[in-house]
Amino acid sequence: MHKPSYYVVNLLTLYRLIAVPVLLILIFNHRFDVFKWLLVISFLTDAVDGYLARKFNAISKLGATLDSIADDLTIGVAIVGVIISNTAFIKQELVLIVVMSVMYVAEIVLSLMRYGKISGFHIYTAKVAAVLQGAFILLFFFLPGPVYILFYFTAALTIIDLMEEITLVFLLPKWRANVKGVYWVLKSRRPR
Repeated sequence: MHKPSYYVVNLLTLYRLIAVPVLLILIFNHRFDVFKWLLVISFLTDAVDGYLARKFNAISKLGATLDSIADDLTIGVAIVGVIISNTAFIKQELVLIVVMSVMYVAEIVLSLMRYGKISGFHIYTAKVAAVLQGAFILLFFFLPGPVYILFYFTAALTIIDLMEEITLVFLLPKWRANVKGVYWVLKSRRPR
């Protein structure tokens, strides 16, 4: 592991953790003009820290766990921003939002029960879903109205991701970070 890279990666993750309360303050003060730009920075630091962690092999259990927590909190605060800024959209899409929320909570609870901590799988489906979630949320704040087709596509992929992560909790007896996905786990179990 390259030590300076390890610290840079964790500092970027730490930024996202520290940004969450600041973003919440901006939301509740209806300062969406500033909120949206800090949210952009949070999403960009997420992309950069993951890239740097892989490039310099600066991967650790602590880093993977903190990254997952920072990801979840960043998306969570972005969702709070969506709720506060446009309740009509939330009411219109409530069923789909509740389904995703229940699945998300189920994955966390199952992971806590199985491993004693939240998962840090970082599967490919989750990475693509996160990019789409980020794109939808940023466009939500930068455009005059929600991009519905992107929302539905993102919701579908998020549900697929959560089903895959729940399946992984049942498949993997021990906590593992950076699992590619169910296909690769099953493939590694086949006799050669």
